[in-house]
Amino acid sequence: MNETTRPQTVLITGSAVRVGRAIALELGRLGYSVAVHYNSSHDEAEQTVAEIRDLGGTAQPFGGDLSQPVETARELSQAVRGELGSLDVLINSASLFEEGTLLQTTEEMWNRQFVVNLQAPFFLSQEFVRGLKPDQKGHIINICDWRGEEHPPGHDAYTLTKSGLVAMTRMLAKELAPRIRVNGIHPGAVLAPPDADEDHDRRAKQTIPLNRTGSPEDIVRGVVYLLESEFVTGEILKITGGEHLHAPH
Repeated sequence: MNETTRPQTVLITGSAVRVGRAIALELGRLGYSVAVHYNSSHDEAEQTVAEIRDLGGTAQPFGGDLSQPVETARELSQAVRGELGSLDVLINSASLFEEGTLLQTTEEMWNRQFVVNLQAPFFLSQEFVRGLKPDQKGHIINICDWRGEEHPPGHDAYTLTKSGLVAMTRMLAKELAPRIRVNGIHPGAVLAPPDADEDHDRRAKQTIPLNRTGSPEDIVRGVVYLLESEFVTGEILKITGGEHLHAPH
């Protein structure tokens, strides 16, 4: 943490489980006050908060349905600032990942993913910026996806949302500089999908030049690097083991 005059507060969407949870635990360990956002994972959020407190950190759970992005963004921003005193960092981690080609994608699939994956980060960023004090610096980190730049087929609506998130990251980095830095991360295969079969990791390794999958801790290290690197904005770290190099076109 570079600003040592007061504790930094971070809101991480979708941080009750998976990668978001790993980020929350590490930032709590490093001394951030952590707003653990969840939608349906209430018990998991409480467990994540308890673990951060066991590490000596400060954390609070905050529920919110990102399928209602404008209202939830406003309510989350107000609640976090009210409970934790400020909000210095926003990490947009929550995301829906649904398979579907052009002919398989329904309007419902399209709308569901665009709302949670793109609209919610936009309006959360809006409320984040609106709530900053005039002399307060801020940082937004978007968890993107290498598919958003390489565009392999098969998850069409999802990939388009991540393309939009990449564009938003770079656009806001220009718009909000110099007071607010905006960066992103492209995670690779660090966690198998919840419904993955036993052969998932073996198949994944075949498309990764480093011949192994990663872990949530790889993404955590990228987040910490971005938070601590005050001369970096508009950057999107590829933490993929090189998987993006073999993406089909």
